[in-house]
Amino acid sequence: MKIVLKLTSHLISLILFTVFILILFIVVSARASGGEPEFLGYQLKTVLSGSMEPGIQTGSVIAVEKVNEGMTFEVGDVITYMEDEQRLTTHRITEVIENGEQTMYRTKGDNNENVDVTPVLAENVVAKYTGYTVPYVGYALNTINTKNGAFIFIGIGAFLLLYSIFTIWRAIAQVDLKTGRKEAVER
Repeated sequence: MKIVLKLTSHLISLILFTVFILILFIVVSARASGGEPEFLGYQLKTVLSGSMEPGIQTGSVIAVEKVNEGMTFEVGDVITYMEDEQRLTTHRITEVIENGEQTMYRTKGDNNENVDVTPVLAENVVAKYTGYTVPYVGYALNTINTKNGAFIFIGIGAFLLLYSIFTIWRAIAQVDLKTGRKEAVER
């Protein structure tokens, strides 16, 4: 029973430390680049509404591929586009509208009853959803971007660092104790 508790404790510590390092990497890379967080070449976007549920849950982080020159989209693709100067939206294409040299997309959230009123101009599309979603992490990333959230994040990081130092110190002390006993027995 003691071994199971010890293994569980180590596993939980490893998971927390890994999540902490991953979030730290994402936040630092976003701040350093001055833009959106990126991971393995994909931009990470936080979903703030339920318009795409159940496929994409509110609070999820999604991986999107930035739009490249000449990239085209078709009905069924999920795109992220600038709805206005301040707001990004991620919805599914329901219709492609060719109007001379201009392409527009009619979109709809999977959880919405009606299609979006205004078609999306092709130049307003910034990314295409890749199908990768991490539920609930968006809540943490949004919280970290606030003053209180950053304070909590730094506090958790400091706690994990101190816990790691304490664990290493304790392990070294146990090794020294065993070595001291072994030397005493050999004399």
